[in-house]
Amino acid sequence: MRTTRTVPVLALVTVGSLFLTSHSAVADRPTPTRERAAPDDRAARAPESAALRALAEDTPLADGGRGYPREQVLSPDPENPADKSLKLGLTPYHAIAPKLNALQRLGDRVSVEIAGRSAGGHRLYLVTVTAPETERQARAQARMRELIEKAPAVAAKSPEIKGSYKTPVFFNNNIHGNEWEGTDASLKLIEQLATANDTRTKGLLARNRLYFNITANPDGRIAGTRANANGFDLNRDFVTASQPEARAMRQIMLDKQPAVMLDLHGYVNGTLIEPTTPPHGENYEYDLFLKNTYANALGMEAAVNGLGYTEQKDGVQPAQIPFRDQEEGWDDWPPIFTPQYAAFHGTVAAHTVEIPMRVNNTAYDTLPVGELRRRSAINTDVAGAALRATLNFAQEQGTSLVADQIETFRRGTVGAAQVPVSAETVPGVPGIGPEDVYTTTFPRAYVIPGGTTAAARLVDHLIANDVRVTRATHTFRLGGRTYAKGSYVVDLRQPKRGMANVLLADGRDISDKVSVMYDISGWSLGKLWGARVESVPGGSLAGLPLRTVDAAASVGHVAARGDLRLRLTDPSEVAALNYLLGKGVSVRQAADGSAIVPGSARALAAVAARTYDVVFEATRLSGGSELHGVRVAAAVTPGELFALREMNFDVTPVSTAVLNAGFDWSSADVLFVSAGLDHEGLTAPARAALDAFLSEHGLVGRGAVGTALNTATGLLPAKPVEGNGDANGVVRLVDSDGTAEYGFVYAPVWFTDLGPGVRVDQSYANGNPLLSGHWRPGEDGSGGPADAAGQAAVVSGPQAVLFGTEPLFRDHPKGEFAQVGRALFTMAHAHSG
Repeated sequence: MRTTRTVPVLALVTVGSLFLTSHSAVADRPTPTRERAAPDDRAARAPESAALRALAEDTPLADGGRGYPREQVLSPDPENPADKSLKLGLTPYHAIAPKLNALQRLGDRVSVEIAGRSAGGHRLYLVTVTAPETERQARAQARMRELIEKAPAVAAKSPEIKGSYKTPVFFNNNIHGNEWEGTDASLKLIEQLATANDTRTKGLLARNRLYFNITANPDGRIAGTRANANGFDLNRDFVTASQPEARAMRQIMLDKQPAVMLDLHGYVNGTLIEPTTPPHGENYEYDLFLKNTYANALGMEAAVNGLGYTEQKDGVQPAQIPFRDQEEGWDDWPPIFTPQYAAFHGTVAAHTVEIPMRVNNTAYDTLPVGELRRRSAINTDVAGAALRATLNFAQEQGTSLVADQIETFRRGTVGAAQVPVSAETVPGVPGIGPEDVYTTTFPRAYVIPGGTTAAARLVDHLIANDVRVTRATHTFRLGGRTYAKGSYVVDLRQPKRGMANVLLADGRDISDKVSVMYDISGWSLGKLWGARVESVPGGSLAGLPLRTVDAAASVGHVAARGDLRLRLTDPSEVAALNYLLGKGVSVRQAADGSAIVPGSARALAAVAARTYDVVFEATRLSGGSELHGVRVAAAVTPGELFALREMNFDVTPVSTAVLNAGFDWSSADVLFVSAGLDHEGLTAPARAALDAFLSEHGLVGRGAVGTALNTATGLLPAKPVEGNGDANGVVRLVDSDGTAEYGFVYAPVWFTDLGPGVRVDQSYANGNPLLSGHWRPGEDGSGGPADAAGQAAVVSGPQAVLFGTEPLFRDHPKGEFAQVGRALFTMAHAHSG
């Protein structure tokens, strides 16, 4: 059991100082990155064009049957003197394409493909370095790779795989745009590999394919921001893959099936090299993962320390391995991080590597250029050492790595039990204790009844993540229940059962396991994406009328006659409504909240049905109030802004600074606030203009910031109570009619002291409302789930709707998006007459 003391405080950098303050124990550990108000107004600056690009279809990678090299001449990008890389002496984005052209000309080992485009429209470059292959040899590699996943029992006995399969190794760089140096280290390594003629290099390239995602986040690299052009942290996006960069990385992992991968980050002094502290993801084959990840970490540690940098001379502390050197606070629990997500696609050694010397944020703005470049040079050296050590590991352990990848897929295929980690099952890894044992019981299958927009979206998402899905051609029985024709079945006897389960399962309440988590602790697309998902614990699928599908069946439909009814319970339905309103269709809202579309607009409804895969039912409902397009002024997080644009709302981002600069309120029908707007921070004229707007228009507020604005303006008599600010996860909710629901919270809020006219739309469930995640009381004993139980979670009145939950969080609770859409329509129309 580990006994090393956790050091949760970052070493501080004095402005102008050359070195980091020293520690006597473990080196730095980053503080968790929380979803908070955006102080730099990222949401206010996110262009609508970036959202549209992110919602568009992706460009697939080139055909895997082609040989290597796959050379192409890249057109240059315009020179950009504002590229933030230049100040650090690093490669600006516009210099990457010419550099890759030059590298391809060095010989026949380097190939470049375009893996996609960023939200900001920049090319994503995938470089492959390997010994040349004919088309026939490349097809053989593809066939063996497919055999490893789809027929692992056969692959385990294949002499061809053992003798000639090239171990895939993946290096991911610059996923956080202002953590630059992995890109430069990779470019240097590619050049060395392209020209070296020693026996070891030739042997390496003969037995391995090396894949380099040169910069995973060119938008952020150029702008010097952690996030992409949409304001998304891409290293939090793998569960939902809302951004094109995340989908490109996902496709690389699916197509190349790496056994080893590094994700190069910064900045932790000394260099942080995973594996992590507990809790460990319960859906991994963690014994195989830990065995290989720890072994490679030791090699990287030796290589980094062997560079000779010291704290006294250079300000560089020795490397650290969290699994060995810390107790908690840097976990691999959620699959939102690149290495943890990669593990579900067969990667058996996967690492986040945090290089040491801070050059971003305040350091970038305050340190002398010479000092920044000194630090960046050290960081590039450290990243290069980690890359080279990983190549040595892959070269020496390639056969074992591929065998463990095969075993990962075999266990899934046959439904084998996981192997708990221990000194016996993972020899060579010291310090394994009961705190490291996390396993789960996989159900026999999941059933997703079809016929709904939400079900189709979830099924397509599963397939995009390489989860095998079947569809029933007839009614069938499973697990003692009858399911209709058209239902989808996810058999957990499949190579990537961990991927299926981590997306669909409820998850676990781990509040009693550790005191702190690095990021989110609960997620469940099975509970949060709006589809009905049923776990089937046992039973046989043999003989069931199931057919494998490569896409969900479309559900879009328009009734042939009469007026049409569009339910507004799904974000795609809200998007379809906004589309029709934008086309000038006269739509009315029924008493039950649904939208009534006149039969005369059937042709436009058919376009909306096809575009958004929604159903327009026939209806005899009449009357109701007329709806019009809603113009939203939004002070929100980037994720919320993206969700609003996905639902086709006309959104104008605002913030304290935007309002103080003078804002034309005549361009808005409703205000949505969750971040970046402080009533007290407004100038007197801006405050007066805001108050005047809210006297005639409605407010939708979320979280501490939105409810604080409500309190300041006195719109809705309700007292917000803030729970533990670190709490997050999937929660049980109860609608006003008693219906059980699920939602997401991050820094949960609830409401007490409700005044007259306040309606409770949703409450936290009684007992413990947390289904999965991490939610403890604060140090004073308050703010825990017991305090929230039974309390109002969402309240509304004539002038405001307030959310204590997070219904638009990072694309996770997609089934709750429409709740916000309906609130915006309600508040926009409440005062419109």
